[in-house]
Amino acid sequence: MPIFTPKQVREGMNIRDIVNRDNINLQNCESEPIHIPGCIQEHGFLLGVHSTALQITYCSANTERFTGHTPEAMLGKGFEEVFSSAAAAQLQAFVNNPRYDQSQPLVFTINHIQYNTQPHLSGDVIVLEFEPFPDGSLALPDLYRQTQKLVTYLQNAENLRQLSHSIAAETRTITGYDRVMIYRFDKDYNGEVFAESKRDDLLPLLGHNYPHTDIPAQARELYLKNMLRMIADVDYTPVPILTRATDATHASLDLSYSVLRSVSPIHIEYLKNMGVKATLTISLIQDGRLWGMIACHHYSPLNIPHFTRLSALLQGYFFTSQIKVRELADQYEQSKEINDCMQQLLEALSADENFILHQHHNPDLYTCINAGGIAIQHGNHLYTGGLVPDEAAIQQLATWLKIHAPQGRYSTDRLIEAYPAAQHLSHAAAGIIYHELSAQADSYVIWFRPEMVKAINWAGNPSKGIVMDSNGARLSPRKSFELWKEEVKNQSMEWTRPERDAAAQLAYNLQKQVYLLRIRQEEERYRRLTIQLQAANAELENFNWISAHDLKEPLRKIQVFASRTFYGETSLEVYKDSLLRIQNSAHRIQLLLDSMLSFADMRSSGEVRDTISVQQLLQQTIDKFTGQIAETNATIILPENLPALYVIPRQAEQLFTHLISNALKFRKPAVAPQLVIDYRQNPAPPHKANGSTALTYHTFSFADNGTGFDNRFTETIFRIFQILNRTQDYTNVGIGLAICKKIMDNHEGFITASSCEGEGSVFKVYFPA
Repeated sequence: MPIFTPKQVREGMNIRDIVNRDNINLQNCESEPIHIPGCIQEHGFLLGVHSTALQITYCSANTERFTGHTPEAMLGKGFEEVFSSAAAAQLQAFVNNPRYDQSQPLVFTINHIQYNTQPHLSGDVIVLEFEPFPDGSLALPDLYRQTQKLVTYLQNAENLRQLSHSIAAETRTITGYDRVMIYRFDKDYNGEVFAESKRDDLLPLLGHNYPHTDIPAQARELYLKNMLRMIADVDYTPVPILTRATDATHASLDLSYSVLRSVSPIHIEYLKNMGVKATLTISLIQDGRLWGMIACHHYSPLNIPHFTRLSALLQGYFFTSQIKVRELADQYEQSKEINDCMQQLLEALSADENFILHQHHNPDLYTCINAGGIAIQHGNHLYTGGLVPDEAAIQQLATWLKIHAPQGRYSTDRLIEAYPAAQHLSHAAAGIIYHELSAQADSYVIWFRPEMVKAINWAGNPSKGIVMDSNGARLSPRKSFELWKEEVKNQSMEWTRPERDAAAQLAYNLQKQVYLLRIRQEEERYRRLTIQLQAANAELENFNWISAHDLKEPLRKIQVFASRTFYGETSLEVYKDSLLRIQNSAHRIQLLLDSMLSFADMRSSGEVRDTISVQQLLQQTIDKFTGQIAETNATIILPENLPALYVIPRQAEQLFTHLISNALKFRKPAVAPQLVIDYRQNPAPPHKANGSTALTYHTFSFADNGTGFDNRFTETIFRIFQILNRTQDYTNVGIGLAICKKIMDNHEGFITASSCEGEGSVFKVYFPA
């Protein structure tokens, strides 16, 4: 693009321009210094005046055309010298009023022509931009009519998009542009034509998308500073800004807030490629971020008056005020739906201390926030519901999240961008929300969203937004804006604010339950330790009793019969009887000591559990008593289809051996023993030994027709070395049922007994299901 260079400037040796010629050799569009081009558009002129001395330090090269004064005649002069004292007073009033109202321009009259002047400060320089009124008059807009229309649009619009179309149409009516678009950015600053009003003969651009490279970062920064930007004619010749050559401090002038600022050559070429001749853009800003723009295009040169621009800017202000209101209204409706669902979940969660165990399959856990599935890691279990990756993939993802989400939370709708392994998970996990529930226990919750394949209508190939020209010398924008469709994969629907908030709320409540469960588990552990300690103390007391009584009795007998043998005259029969009694007493001592060691070993056993067939184990145990069964003509009834149990195999065998042995041993005289073994799966009985928390139990009952016992002793018989019927049977030391109880303690179950003397007994063992 040629730069305006009048003859007197070329010949003048005491002034120079500040044109930034590096723009021509750019290798990266993002680095273009568009705020300091050093030149302006030609439909007005510019002066830079020192803010204290009111001395002209900058001027555009076209001042003679508008004022009759050459740049050489102006630079270095006082403002009052070149213009009138009245004009200088106007400028001084601006300097003295830092809260100058930009909506009210300074109107200077030069050579009987009125100029709209938008002054602003750039460092210590007052930048004055003079534009003659295009229609030759200072026509004020009908603000009442415009405001009335805006209120009507507000009342009639059901949603933001409908309001957008109304604003686009009204802006086109006010300004006269051929096409007016509401342009909305996504989070990556790719733009979409959200609403449009156009001439009937023009092709629609509604729904077309433009890549973020079309409006680079530094351009977006300027749109945040200066909400209104106009190009009256893309074919303008840039006018250089001049300063005195001897003034080395004035290397450039920041024109961020300038209306006349010259436009990037790349952007001018871009507009020409689109066939656009004039533009007006109005920034739409939300929370300090560029939400979008009102973009006006004209297909011939168009320069609209200052107050018409302000009327269009008012449309932008009004629309901006409604963006948040409308978006919040949409969010409120979504939040209301989510909260109704969440309320039921939270009530269920607070009512059930094992909510994760019992409710992990509840679809509301993920459908409430419009997720496709959920995974909750708690303890050693991974609970899932809905559409989720396989368990191994979830665990790998959780390991990655633990490292890359140090705050314990993470959300994305494009998981693959941060986690490449997600390329195989998109069917279920293109997007996720992650919350850590407990770092110590590696507990977490992850919501999953599947891939949402969608087609994007780009206005031209987005990968060719800015390219090097054919000679590789300079950047050039794309020339084609024909519809270019792209299929986007590995991306889920974006998580909304209400959805993220609901997930955080639910995660917080799950976290509370995890902590409460951990506290209860610790309490339960301490309670069990207390029970174990009490049992150990009881066993120690029994051992003390044995030492004090049971062991003393056979020792005393040994002493008595030994004395009878060694002292006094005894017959051979008495001598033999004494030796036999000594032998029996010693054998009993041996039995007691062996039983004590066996019981102690049972308490400290660290054997591993395994799944066994109870049917097979019971049959093998019964086979060991074949001789005794035949000798007593006993009958043992064993049911079929008994379940498998996860137990310590050797201890389970001991348990069944003792119970069958007792049924055969304690039989009534002249009555054939009968033992009926039965199985049921029952709920927890009222009395639960060891504080077991199981809800159901595998219950095996052993009912015999033996001698029975007084039902008062149903607890006593399970204590070590407690014998109800003391006989001369030296092999019965009262250890069998105590071992049975210890075995059931080791399996978090329990054993009970019920009986009646002379009518048999029923022993029941309960294994947690």
